[in-house]
Amino acid sequence: MTTTLTRTRPLLVCGVLAGPLYVVTSLAQALTRDGFDLSRHAWSLLANGDLGWIQTANFVVTGLLVVAAAVGLRQEVGGAAPTLIAGYGVSLVAAGVFHADPVAGFPVGAPETTPVSWHGMLHLVVGALGFVCLVAACLVLAARFARAGRAGMAWFSRGTAVAFTAAFAGIASGSHGPTVLAFCAAIVLSWAWLAVVSVRV
Repeated sequence: MTTTLTRTRPLLVCGVLAGPLYVVTSLAQALTRDGFDLSRHAWSLLANGDLGWIQTANFVVTGLLVVAAAVGLRQEVGGAAPTLIAGYGVSLVAAGVFHADPVAGFPVGAPETTPVSWHGMLHLVVGALGFVCLVAACLVLAARFARAGRAGMAWFSRGTAVAFTAAFAGIASGSHGPTVLAFCAAIVLSWAWLAVVSVRV
């Protein structure tokens, strides 16, 4: 067991680091880049403009960290959850490669609406698939925690799945204001969930 933990611990640490890296990098840009409004713009839009490479790198590096954490989880818990979490990580990498279209006035000068490009469409598709993987992983691990008598982790996992699903449905509807902020909060919650799972494992 000690040998296994020694081998998997660095991988699971990646699951703890991924969230803070993504959130801090995204918020730092959101608060400093001209024209970005947290109540109107999804963090994906930060991949546009002269400094868009920062968010692109953020997506790719964070996604690779999630995949590494999934490998560690696979060695410790097995089952479908690590595969689903790996799917989420791959979707983050793909979301960085296929960036969202400029829209809603960001970057400065962008129109309110634009025709969806091929890369913008792929960004939406891989993002949706990744979110499905994330929610499914939450529910799979919730069932596992419940069977193991870990009620707190089971409810945390279920709550994360419900909150993220509701927030994603809200932002997918095209609403702004509280809906965008709620989605940001759900993203932070999902990263906290992955970190706690990585630590508990």
